[in-house]
Amino acid sequence: MARFKRLLRRALFLFAGLALLGFATLGILYWLISPRLPDVQELRNVELQVPLSIYSRDGRLISVIGETRRFPVDIEDVPERVKQTFIAIEDARFYEHPGVDWRGIARAVWLLATTDGRVPGGSTITQQVARQFFLSTEYSYTRKLTEIFLALKMERELSKDEILELYLNKSFFGNRAYGIAAAAEYYYGKPLDQLTLAEAATLASIPKFPSSGNPIINPERALVRRNYVLQRMREEGMITEAEEREAQAAPMNASPHEPKIEVEAPYVAEMVRAEMEQRFGAEATTSGLSVYTTLDGDDQMAAVRSLQAGLLEYDRRHGYRGPEASLDVPAGEPVAEMSKRLRPYPTLGGLQAALVTGTEGERATLLTAAGNELELDAESTRWTRKTPAQLFKRGDVVRLSLDTATGKLRLAQIPAAQAALVSLQPEDGAVRALVGGFSFGLNKFNRATQAQRLPGSSFKPFVYAASFERGFSPASIVLDAPVVFRDRAGNVWRPQNDAGNFAGPMRLREAMVQSRNLVSVRLLDAIGVDFASRYITQFGFSQESLPPNLSMALGTSSLTPLSIARGYTVIVNGGYLVEPWFIDRVVDRNGQVISQNVPARACRNCAGTEAQGARDAPTVVDGFDFGPSQASAEAAPTTPEAGADAAPPAADGQWTPAPRAIDERTAFLVHSMLRDVVRRGTGASAKVIGRDDLGGKTGSTNEYRDAWFSGFGGDLVTTVWVGKDDFSSLGRGEYGGKAALPIWIGYMGAALKDVPVVEPAVPSGVLTVWVDAGTGRLVPEGSPGSVRDYVKREDYERMSTAGFDDEPVLSNEEAFDIF
Repeated sequence: MARFKRLLRRALFLFAGLALLGFATLGILYWLISPRLPDVQELRNVELQVPLSIYSRDGRLISVIGETRRFPVDIEDVPERVKQTFIAIEDARFYEHPGVDWRGIARAVWLLATTDGRVPGGSTITQQVARQFFLSTEYSYTRKLTEIFLALKMERELSKDEILELYLNKSFFGNRAYGIAAAAEYYYGKPLDQLTLAEAATLASIPKFPSSGNPIINPERALVRRNYVLQRMREEGMITEAEEREAQAAPMNASPHEPKIEVEAPYVAEMVRAEMEQRFGAEATTSGLSVYTTLDGDDQMAAVRSLQAGLLEYDRRHGYRGPEASLDVPAGEPVAEMSKRLRPYPTLGGLQAALVTGTEGERATLLTAAGNELELDAESTRWTRKTPAQLFKRGDVVRLSLDTATGKLRLAQIPAAQAALVSLQPEDGAVRALVGGFSFGLNKFNRATQAQRLPGSSFKPFVYAASFERGFSPASIVLDAPVVFRDRAGNVWRPQNDAGNFAGPMRLREAMVQSRNLVSVRLLDAIGVDFASRYITQFGFSQESLPPNLSMALGTSSLTPLSIARGYTVIVNGGYLVEPWFIDRVVDRNGQVISQNVPARACRNCAGTEAQGARDAPTVVDGFDFGPSQASAEAAPTTPEAGADAAPPAADGQWTPAPRAIDERTAFLVHSMLRDVVRRGTGASAKVIGRDDLGGKTGSTNEYRDAWFSGFGGDLVTTVWVGKDDFSSLGRGEYGGKAALPIWIGYMGAALKDVPVVEPAVPSGVLTVWVDAGTGRLVPEGSPGSVRDYVKREDYERMSTAGFDDEPVLSNEEAFDIF
């Protein structure tokens, strides 16, 4: 007995000595490591990576851009049941231990001593937070000791709820989802307070194996882990046995839920991303910025639908080109395997891919990537003039579109042509809608802002505007007849009208309405290429983009649809040059506005606009005054007036007037001529919209490479371009009025619904006159063969005193020197 007591005493002394040695060792290690521990207080101000969110001006989501999905949530907003699921599986004694669970560590030490290989580290939630924010994932004793000391420090300086909040917001849940709120949104499409017990337990089971054990990649493994979480909750007294059984019986219903995009504007989203990175650097997509654009959600969706419908209609006119691909599909292949074959063919521009599985009679059966079986009848392929059985064979990959009028599926194909649409507010240049192509997924090239194409006749209004500064008027007579131009090298250019015929002498208004090329060429020759090119730069075009010869009259400049639309805003807003813009304001993660755009505005009824424009715009070019006329300057009001043209004050109570580009009277004259183009000219199809304030101009280029329509109505200026990226022909007869105008009509008809008709007032200095329709001479009102027109006051005085014969004279020579 005495011997046993001695042995026990020695054992106790040995244990005490080892314990003291252990504590001393820990103390020394803490003394060595603690100076290198990071400042835990930083965690109170940590900014987690949050993606860039982009919205329309009415707050509808356009895009979420960033490598991570994360929506930080305050711990007070996390339901108690959700918190319990994580505590049960990760750290049941979380609210009891001081940051380190010594029981867990002892268990890990015992396993390390009695087993081979890697063992669980017994990490608490606090230790995991320390590792996530400050340490690497290196598996070493040094890192583990640092983690322990750091956890102890965190527990002294942070509350338990603060630590749990950091853990729930930082943890990775697979599929780019970081944080519990993002995980709930991605896997279930729900906010936290709507999660069921089974769903919350499933989410709690993910962080252990986020990539290989999440319920989408491996639902079987996730099911086992979920049920174990529920078991631990019941063992810890958090739920009853009945609740455990009910939750374990629930099906695994997780599925991908991407953020609900409410407005389809991927081209604008990319423009915003590029602009934000230019302003704020690479962290722009991770710092939680919210960008509100100028897009109108309804207008943008109307633009997308109209552009896609127009291109599909164009494609149907040119026939079916055959299946997108032909795959070898053995007979008897399971449906699941056939569906997988469609993964390389995502939905593009609303066109869903489908695999032909067989034909019977006139019909064909198809399979979608989702495993749905479809049947196409002869009506769905009527536009090809063949039945599905004649067109398809097993293994063909085809595209389907939904006919919104009938609700039925139709055969479609990715269009061979492309298109762009840009719609601006003429008063300030705000982008209301912009579509850069048929599908962003098909091609990210933004044709609205990047494609340099020839505008054709849609450029003529700028040439006509220049001529009105040289003494011409809408009533001036110009000869529509063959003309030959020869350069010094002997090269000959014979411009032609699109129709190949000639109308003889005609008024400029009629030449615009009928889009007479030869009249435009003669007009440009009369006013001079140098003068015209310098004048036309006032519409926002660069001098370098304008060809230094007479071909400019036919639209041979390389210009983007956005630049053309900007030029037309000058015609519509009374002669002011506005800058296109698409970002209204930028808000940080705390809801504070850090950037607010206050654009220059073409406000004709606002004080100071004329004076500012006169200072900002060039006043004299080649001896001609480009500023406001004396008459219109005298008539300009000195105080703002209420109404549509009144400019709202900026955030600081100030607003910026846009610079004047051209005489208001010149803008009005061109505006009135473009309205006639819609009333009775090449744009007459637009009358189907049922508005009297529409105007615009078609445009086409040689060999039908480009088709345009630029025009206005209500509070919008819109340009549509259609063409092929490789500059090949759209096909014979694909003029602007046929290929581009229907897209314009579809969009403007929707965008201008319920918008009041805008009737511009006749500016001071513009007179209403009656002229002979054939000669352009002034005649008394009501004279037989007379028509009403508008002329500037000085032109009227010249016409009334000197007569028509004193109009600017055009040479009748056959050949001109164009260089």
